[in-house]
Amino acid sequence: MARGSGNFSMNLLLLLLVLLHLCLSAVADDDDARVSRFQEYLQINTVQPKPDYYKAVDFINSQAKSLSLESQTMELVKGKPLLLLKWVGSDPTLPAILLNSHTDVVPFEESKWTHHPLHAHIDHHGDIYARGSQDMKCVGMQYLEAVRKLKASGFHPIRSVYLSFVPDEEIGGHDGAEKFAESQLFKSLNIGVVLDEGLPSPTESYRVFYGERSPWWLVIKAKGPPGHGAKLYDNSAMENLLKSIESIRRFRASQFDLLKAGGTAEGDVVSVNMAFLKAGTPSPTGFVMNLQPSEAEAGFDIRVPPNVDSEALERRLVEEWAPAARNMSFEFKQKLSGEPLLTAADDSNPWWGLLENAVKDAGGRTRKPEIFPASTDARYFRKAGLPAFGFSPISNTPSLLHDHNEYLGKAEYLKGIDVYVSIIKAYASFEGNSGSRDEL
Repeated sequence: MARGSGNFSMNLLLLLLVLLHLCLSAVADDDDARVSRFQEYLQINTVQPKPDYYKAVDFINSQAKSLSLESQTMELVKGKPLLLLKWVGSDPTLPAILLNSHTDVVPFEESKWTHHPLHAHIDHHGDIYARGSQDMKCVGMQYLEAVRKLKASGFHPIRSVYLSFVPDEEIGGHDGAEKFAESQLFKSLNIGVVLDEGLPSPTESYRVFYGERSPWWLVIKAKGPPGHGAKLYDNSAMENLLKSIESIRRFRASQFDLLKAGGTAEGDVVSVNMAFLKAGTPSPTGFVMNLQPSEAEAGFDIRVPPNVDSEALERRLVEEWAPAARNMSFEFKQKLSGEPLLTAADDSNPWWGLLENAVKDAGGRTRKPEIFPASTDARYFRKAGLPAFGFSPISNTPSLLHDHNEYLGKAEYLKGIDVYVSIIKAYASFEGNSGSRDEL
């Protein structure tokens, strides 16, 4: 009897081990499929200035069909498709959730990458190398994979959930999210809150953004008399421009010193970086070396935090950086002005508490909310009167947006899906009065 009982126990243990193995294998297979779909999206060439938007939309549409999501493709500007998906909630009277992402990515220098930026290669550490792996094809796919998991679990949203895949964010978003947010269609969606891209965190805690610095894309032009390359004289175009560049450099250094001293976040200082320098007289072999040019110009990417006196900064520009007395002029290629657009990130905003708690429920934690140091499409939704948070569930990862060798760890990507499962579930189940426009 004892021997039979022992055999039964042994067989039961073996059966449990087999079942456990099968369960773990199934989970591994599901994870492999999720990563494979991510790789497929990364391999679609949506690099500016000639992104293949139609191929990206076709791929996302195929995912939407497999999830039985409603789908609508629109071209607010010809040749730039915007895809809108909908997971219908049980109570259409409640404001909906919008999960926004952009489909385009920035250019790259292939020779500077360890692996080809469009191959989505996974190295032996499990890191996925590709342009868009952090910015922001990862988040777009995490939305979809989170919906896939929630549907498989039998979850049914109370609020409707929209997923938007928009073009042109990397070149300002004017033909994408901006036109979308201003459209009558958007107004008819009854959106209550928007989630968009954030930034990777080098630590265990996730970063969340409730506003962003305003972009000032500035071009300064200098004029002066031309002259022989050997001649020394005052007020040449290059001399005038170099004086401006030196003044700007000193201002930049003062802002950078604040950042390096600690205690000041990146989004709370003015950043100034030269984007181009244009001067000289072209020749078949390069430039004419014995001729001082009569015109010269430089371009700067300036990002201005909400708490900075923008009028004082513009006076500095007029009086020091591009004074007319030195034959200087300037123009803005882009300049966002007006009242700062900020989303409440405290107890006055229920969407903030839901986000913070959902991240905790998924085993993570958030840092103190920040001002985004660059610009995202979230500004257009805030301008429309909606609360919007920037959030990319990427921790323990260096920020490599627009850099060589942009990558995202496979395990970090999969963990981020579970974070969004928790967030979408919390947001879509919230039956309270969001009062969305009052909480911006």
